[in-house]
Amino acid sequence: MRLIVCWGTFPTPGGHPCKDAYDALRAAGHEPTVEKAYGHTLLPDAIANRSPGRREAKARTGKPTVPILVLDDDTTVADSSNIVAWAKANPAR
Repeated sequence: MRLIVCWGTFPTPGGHPCKDAYDALRAAGHEPTVEKAYGHTLLPDAIANRSPGRREAKARTGKPTVPILVLDDDTTVADSSNIVAWAKANPAR
């Protein structure tokens, strides 16, 4: 499984969606490969969202927004709240 995040999974004041998704996966016993997308969704794609991670997010979801979780069967789970819910419902064995 791969977790595509913006700049990282480090703590930030007030929390951060990418870290929330990562922490939920780890708490559920998963060890995702973390890939950094860089860029920023508030900027036009042509300027800021040309990284492979942002392009993959857009190809999979229609938006360059991360985090996205790519499961081993190539299923995509987009948005941190959906990733957190998926992790809770699918603990590692």
